[in-house]
Amino acid sequence: MNKPRKRIVIPAVALVAALGAGSLVWATAAGADVRGGERDRVADAALRAVPGTVLDVETDDDGGAYEVEVRKPDGTETEVVLDSDLKVIAEAPGPADRVLTDADRTAAGQAALTAVPGGTVVEVDAGDDGAAYEVEVRAADNTRWDVDLDAAFKVLGKTAD
Repeated sequence: MNKPRKRIVIPAVALVAALGAGSLVWATAAGADVRGGERDRVADAALRAVPGTVLDVETDDDGGAYEVEVRKPDGTETEVVLDSDLKVIAEAPGPADRVLTDADRTAAGQAALTAVPGGTVVEVDAGDDGAAYEVEVRAADNTRWDVDLDAAFKVLGKTAD
């Protein structure tokens, strides 16, 4: 009597585990347009040139094949542009290269939540294009918002992501 149950329970547990792992992989890869093994290869190539932590990997629309955003060990951020052979063709630090303190991140996050009440701060970065800070917030309905702040943490604007 126990044998038939094992035949049903074990495959069912394996199926649930496989589906759960599959959705975890999908959820972690869904945010970037370069996914899976290709993302890993591109990220590794960028990290050989600029050690740190990969924040984002996407295809490049400005002449290279890939753009990799890397946070260096000192907290600064840079963009590494790679060609299709994964050779570095440019490294472009920009205004986002500014290191944010924990106090900056906290104040920017709190200010962004005034624009998206009840949300959760996902990421705080130094801004560019006229904003001092860029904050990504996930609203209670799972909508993602990009909130731009000035140097005094005043909300300049927000856009749905």
